[in-house]
Amino acid sequence: MTLRPLLIALLLTLGGTVAVRAHPHVWVAVRSEVVFAPDGRIAGVRHAWEFDEMYSAFAVQGLGKDGKPPTREELAPLAKTNVESLAEFDYFTYAKQNNAKAPFKAPEEVWLEANDKKIVTLHFFLPLETPAAAKKPFSFQVYDPTYFVSFGLEKKDPVTLARAPAGCSVSLMEPGPLVAADNQKLSEAFFQNMSPGADFGVKLATRAIVACP
Repeated sequence: MTLRPLLIALLLTLGGTVAVRAHPHVWVAVRSEVVFAPDGRIAGVRHAWEFDEMYSAFAVQGLGKDGKPPTREELAPLAKTNVESLAEFDYFTYAKQNNAKAPFKAPEEVWLEANDKKIVTLHFFLPLETPAAAKKPFSFQVYDPTYFVSFGLEKKDPVTLARAPAGCSVSLMEPGPLVAADNQKLSEAFFQNMSPGADFGVKLATRAIVACP
């Protein structure tokens, strides 16, 4: 099942025991790595998304043997389906350079793992359609525009650089606090009636900025 349908099914399954809350319905801890090509250009972004306990429990239901977490092989079909479904949402990853969108190609190196506590982490690499020149600031954000899924960066080393030329650095720009009017909107009815193309999630998304000399 894909990300959102899986969560909807989970809420319906738990309906009588878990109160339906306002958005978000699932939480993801994000760790990202900006990968440079041998020629010094930015090749893409590698993600590791750790899902919350409730989502993880539903995702691994029926998988694994003798109480052990499922293997990568057992999780492979779910990994493939989930990542393919993310194309509709631009993989929840929005990159820019020179104030223009920097689109990604289909994900590579896709796999799911479950740790000893059966918490699920999705790993994948997003190659840019056109590698980006490192000497121009490159930025990206990870978020769900509808805020059905809450993406938050890991506290320690959430964004790193791989094979970066000397002098390159990454900085994080935190989102501004929501004003009172926005906080009042955070109801289930508000999100259900959100118009197509609405982009609420960006207000809560941290921006990672890569700069090279």
